[in-house]
Amino acid sequence: MTTLLIKNARIVDGTKPEPTDPMQIAIEDGRIREVGPSVNFTAEEELDMSGLTVMPGLIDCHVHTIATTADLGANAALPSSLVAAKSGRLMHDMLMRGFTTVRDLGGADHGLKRAVEEGYFTGPRLVICGKALSQTGGHTDYRGPYSNRDVSWYANQLGSLGRICDGTAELQRAAREELKGGAQFLKVMADGGVSSPSDPVGYLVFSVDELKALVEIANGFGTYVAAHLYADEAIVRALDCGITCIEHGNLIGDDTIKRVAREGAFVVPTNITYDLLARRGSEFGLPPESVAKIADVREAGLERLIKMHDAGVTMGYGSDLLGGMQTEQSGEFPLRGRYIPADAVIRSATVDAAKILRQEGDVGVIAPGAYADIIAVDGNPLDNLDLLTAQGAHMPLIMQGGRAIKKTASL
Repeated sequence: MTTLLIKNARIVDGTKPEPTDPMQIAIEDGRIREVGPSVNFTAEEELDMSGLTVMPGLIDCHVHTIATTADLGANAALPSSLVAAKSGRLMHDMLMRGFTTVRDLGGADHGLKRAVEEGYFTGPRLVICGKALSQTGGHTDYRGPYSNRDVSWYANQLGSLGRICDGTAELQRAAREELKGGAQFLKVMADGGVSSPSDPVGYLVFSVDELKALVEIANGFGTYVAAHLYADEAIVRALDCGITCIEHGNLIGDDTIKRVAREGAFVVPTNITYDLLARRGSEFGLPPESVAKIADVREAGLERLIKMHDAGVTMGYGSDLLGGMQTEQSGEFPLRGRYIPADAVIRSATVDAAKILRQEGDVGVIAPGAYADIIAVDGNPLDNLDLLTAQGAHMPLIMQGGRAIKKTASL
């Protein structure tokens, strides 16, 4: 049994506009045992957090740990062994930014998840969907108009974000295979996208019957469907089919925002990726035809962010960055902070993110029973969200499951 007592912790988790009074956090065997102004707990080690802000480990609800380059077609063609090695580096860097849990939205498999759990890779706790599900000519079909390569190839490449399946029976089979292989939820490409060559934004991908069948499969396994969506018509259609988590949502309409709030669905905006792609996409390997699509969704996403916040929509923190752009993962914090309050931005990466992952009480909170995923920040991020950027430079402590991944000499 290992024990640790964190003292004088002023906690910020996004649920209040100010830090708490100094608290004591008792940790036992990687979980939080007790939190309070004082605790009756004898520990092997004590850490004094005086002068620091203490936060739950951050959660990114939309990453691609296997996206080693922004050219996703080229990424899919890489040897799986090389992709795994590069993914290990990408995941390590995520953790060193304070992200102790991430939800992978296409590509990561149970092997990568186990590699982290068993300590072969140092990285965030992974929540995976396996391969995202796409139709021929949809998002994640990177063959282009002149290639007739067998689409079954995608399902067997670690570097592929998705797999191609057409028709209800094929879609159901693919969904069941992903769940059998360790997927914790399902991801469907229910709209066109930026990074693929054949699908314009607003493309109504899959039939209504196909989407309903997919939701039925997910519900039967006790989980849910997250969908890649931009256009309002596609979002409404997905909600009608029972899809409960909207990824991106840049072009969502006012009435649909109200519906999402009313029905308790979730949205995971990923604004930083469009901001960065518009400026440096070609530098990181994004094809020209993909760069040309960005203007359609970039500004709209930021304007919709304000409306969703005002309507009370539960939003998760998402970055969705590819390849070398993943160094900007934390840039979503100050970007959102220009439009909505800092506590709401932080909540999207803590308490609300845990709701989206269906891991409430385990992650995103400093409370009895939760994993001891804890970061310390040199300053108050409620006053300055930039403290959560700079590759973790302002974080003297990053702890995951009670184990200090980073602890500076000052502690």
